[in-house]
Amino acid sequence: MMTARILVVDDDAAIRSSLAQRLGEQSYSDLVLTDLAMPNADGFSLIYHVRASGDTPIVVLSVRGGDADKIRALDLGADDFVVKPFSTPELLARIRAQLRRIGSRSQLEFPDLSIDLERRRVVQGTRELRLTPTELAILELLAHKAGRPVTFDEIIAAVWKGAPGTTNDAVRVHVGALRRKIEPDPSNPRYLVTEPWIGYRFIAEPLSS
Repeated sequence: MMTARILVVDDDAAIRSSLAQRLGEQSYSDLVLTDLAMPNADGFSLIYHVRASGDTPIVVLSVRGGDADKIRALDLGADDFVVKPFSTPELLARIRAQLRRIGSRSQLEFPDLSIDLERRRVVQGTRELRLTPTELAILELLAHKAGRPVTFDEIIAAVWKGAPGTTNDAVRVHVGALRRKIEPDPSNPRYLVTEPWIGYRFIAEPLSS
């Protein structure tokens, strides 16, 4: 059985204790679960430093549920945002959704772009891109459907497993961050093209085998 290694960061001891007990009953691998408001440092700083050091999934758990806080956390690299008070079953479902992405095994090849899901590596030309788990999941979904429009609802269903409260704006934030990493010119996308009022389309043609 896989050892549980989830970092729970919260200034509320009761929440830490309750979550530690529930999470300890599960067989989970690495993930960071963090609040935003803490006495000595804020969660935004933690998100920034965790994301700068790797692609460990990050789920924010906070009473600060306004759009500005959600967008800032997602822009910094958080993969999901759960507002307090929260449903423990929903939180566990969101954690499972993040961890499932780590186990994806596949490889997709496109002109100037290689997506290795087994090793969690995306290479553009000779440059390796550092993507968050959510960004990689979005890229995987769109790349598997190359040439076809993918709706916001499809993206939310596949990437967030239809988690309540996930909005089209959350998708736009993650796609915007993904474009800044993958597009030579994010203002004139080559790979991730917007389908107005619908969603997005991945336009690179896969290489023939």
